[in-house]
Amino acid sequence: MEKVKFFVEKKVFGVCSYLGDRFGISSSKIRLYFIYTSFITMGSPLIIYLIMAFWINIKKYIKPRRNTLWEI
Repeated sequence: MEKVKFFVEKKVFGVCSYLGDRFGISSSKIRLYFIYTSFITMGSPLIIYLIMAFWINIKKYIKPRRNTLWEI
């Protein structure tokens, strides 16, 4: 079960894990927040969640990488 949880948290979108690491909050609490607010507001946090997932994914490709050849 831990392998499935790890895959879902790190590989699918990673929004809750990213926010949890960033703000020092448990990722399960953030997931519950998204679930509860989605039911209360008829799904509008899902749009925010997908925008954040897109932003985090794009950020991985745009972020400049250091050239290790020059650091020798």
